[in-house]
Amino acid sequence: MFDKGNSCQGIVLFAHGAGAGMDHPFMLQMDELLAAKGLQVLRFEFPYMTKRREDGKKRPPDRMPILLAHYKQRIESLIETTKLPVYIAGKSMGGRVASMLLDETDAKACFAFGYPFHPPRKPESLRTEHLLDIEKPVYIFQGTRDAMGNREEVLHYALSESVHLHWLEDGDHDLKPRKASGYSQAVHLEQIAQRVKEIVS
Repeated sequence: MFDKGNSCQGIVLFAHGAGAGMDHPFMLQMDELLAAKGLQVLRFEFPYMTKRREDGKKRPPDRMPILLAHYKQRIESLIETTKLPVYIAGKSMGGRVASMLLDETDAKACFAFGYPFHPPRKPESLRTEHLLDIEKPVYIFQGTRDAMGNREEVLHYALSESVHLHWLEDGDHDLKPRKASGYSQAVHLEQIAQRVKEIVS
């Protein structure tokens, strides 16, 4: 069982982005911050990243059906072993996969950190089809100058009312602002953790 007692608000199943695994500094920082807010975080890796870790060879992400099947199996397995609320989350690609699965699982909500609304420099290639009519709540934490969906672009998208956008000033795709902005990534990530705590409480 994954339950840690009455103080735990729930479990967050946390997937990595396309280019870095579950031990990337962003993943580790969010894990620590969410844990400090009373959440248990379970990080995991998709098959292609596991293979990379085993042989050291860089390889592209698995195709979407494989990513979806692997994440869904993780969700279902977790829900079978806990009485706590389960939330799904991901950095970039991981957040996209999580949001695509949300309505077909018993997960309560999805948290996406730096959602890849479109590939860099290809704003016409939107990855929002499933977000137009999604029913369960999706919370997207996005940098205002994210190259995969900045504030000016995203505010024009026709997204479901269940999609909630939280903007981090001057943040890039890793939610990191420029030094001259007066903001910091550490402050942004703490704001995210606090908002997540408010959502699950």
